[in-house]
Amino acid sequence: RDHFLENETEAVESIMVVAGTGFGGNGQNMALAFVQLKDWALRERPDLKVDAVAGRAMGAFSRYKEAMVFAFAPPPVIELGVATGFDLQLQDRSGLGHDKLMAARNQLLGMAARDPRLTNVRPNGMEDVPEYYVDVDWDRAGALGVPISAIHSTLSAAFGSAYVNDFIQAGRIKKVFVQADAPYRMLPRDLEKLYVRNTQGKMVPFSSFASGRWAMGSPKLERYNAFPSINIWGEPAPGRSSGEAMAAMEEIIEQLPDGIGYEWTALSYQERMAGSQAPILYAFSIFVIFLCLAALYESWPIPIAILLTLPLGAIGGVIASRLRGMSNDVYFQIGLLITLGLTTKTAILIVQLARVRIDEGADLIAATLEAAKLRLRPIIMTSLAFGFGVVPLAIATGAGSGAQRAIGTGVLGGVVTSTLLVIFFAPLFYVLIYKAMGRHRKRSNTTPAVEQISGGTSHE
Repeated sequence: RDHFLENETEAVESIMVVAGTGFGGNGQNMALAFVQLKDWALRERPDLKVDAVAGRAMGAFSRYKEAMVFAFAPPPVIELGVATGFDLQLQDRSGLGHDKLMAARNQLLGMAARDPRLTNVRPNGMEDVPEYYVDVDWDRAGALGVPISAIHSTLSAAFGSAYVNDFIQAGRIKKVFVQADAPYRMLPRDLEKLYVRNTQGKMVPFSSFASGRWAMGSPKLERYNAFPSINIWGEPAPGRSSGEAMAAMEEIIEQLPDGIGYEWTALSYQERMAGSQAPILYAFSIFVIFLCLAALYESWPIPIAILLTLPLGAIGGVIASRLRGMSNDVYFQIGLLITLGLTTKTAILIVQLARVRIDEGADLIAATLEAAKLRLRPIIMTSLAFGFGVVPLAIATGAGSGAQRAIGTGVLGGVVTSTLLVIFFAPLFYVLIYKAMGRHRKRSNTTPAVEQISGGTSHE
């Protein structure tokens, strides 16, 4: 709190601190703080943006030896996760035990700290603390006639609490809980003062069938899909995509001992699911476009030549996004779809006119060159109009500017490459495909005649 209120006065409006709880669990050593930044109009400088403020805070917090403190921005989708970056569950799938799982966690954190593709990789949970374990000799307890339920209820009531009943006070129903008084449940020797009633109605001292010992353990029972787990958070390094960071984590986990697995959760799970489905969706979309173009123009060369130009626009969007250090997220995919549509439009303008000229009797090469010349001006005009239209998105600032820049950058890069490359390659692709399909049709048309002549000769 002092860091933000004293060193970040230009960017921070206020801060609220909640003690005793956090994203990793509840405890006396847990805390959570919400930092409210000032209005966008008052934070126009790059060093006052949220990422810059969080970066300086991490630098200051790293000098604390008494605690682990992390600063991060909220996720893009609030309902999916609580922080930016990836969200991973490291699992013990072979019953190795808590100690082996913690050792695997520490090994993972050490390797992640040395990986240039990752940053701020950290556990989200509570560290192991001293715990007092009660070891019950169940055979001896059974021999003494002490029921298992009585042992559990006595322990929970003495060192925790137990519900008794309800009563009415001032017209309201209130609950009654019983527990040992604080001075009698603070030390390990208090366990020896407990007595349990056996099946004969006699009081049996707890120490006659149970003993205690100190150990280190987790104060929180963490499981994910029925396996003991540890939650790991992290972020991609500057200039790296979330997909690269997740791939780096998967490579590191492969080096961990056998029996240690993982699962993605929250927004990372959705990204993995969407990433595995994206190639299928793109392929299906391109196939539908191909069928529509083939039905519209009743020709094979036109849709094939148009589809061959799609990578020319996509490469511009990819290069532009990489140069600005943007990740392959849903906004990039939206921009890529827009770029594919613009590339298709540009190729259609050239190829359609070339086909019209060929149908009118013009030569293939002459018709294609004429189409490229006549369509150059409308292509340049529409591309410039659309390009200047998305420039405000590519250089947007203020609230929501991240999504605007992600879409605008990809679309602007795609417009540039589609304009510069498609006007040269679309005619080339059309001529090559038309000649290949033309030769194929000529061979198909001559084959029956050859068979008829050969068949007649054989008959004679």
